[in-house]
Amino acid sequence: MIYTDMKHLARYRGMNKNLDAAIEYLAVNGLHKLKMGSNEVDGGNVFINRFDYTTVPEEDAAFEAHLAYADIHLLRSGRELIGVTPVGLLEITGTDREADNMECCGPVETYVPMEPGKVLIVFPEDAHMVKIRSGKCVTVEKAVVKVRVQ
Repeated sequence: MIYTDMKHLARYRGMNKNLDAAIEYLAVNGLHKLKMGSNEVDGGNVFINRFDYTTVPEEDAAFEAHLAYADIHLLRSGRELIGVTPVGLLEITGTDREADNMECCGPVETYVPMEPGKVLIVFPEDAHMVKIRSGKCVTVEKAVVKVRVQ
């Protein structure tokens, strides 16, 4: 897991060529030109999902993890908490390899506060629980950059 400010994201270049492509795209284009839905950057290696949702109480949120992709979480507006726990500490309750998704359950180890300008990168070993309200439930405008790392 990497938690940083958007202005420091370039420090993480050199870890993976697809992560480099994602960082370069964000540096040049930002988030405001993204259309709702899927936005291609580099075919199946890097793409960005743009969507909105309303945050929920933690008991209504669920863990997920991925097998082949890292997620870069960024907010255009709103606030949320993202719970993060190593996959190895959770019970895996379902796996869909085609969708690159694992469902997990167990306790949150770390809560990461997200707001515009913050960046959270979670890797396949990081289960993450999104949509957790930070205070009251609010609408979040979000982008998740999917980066193939496996």
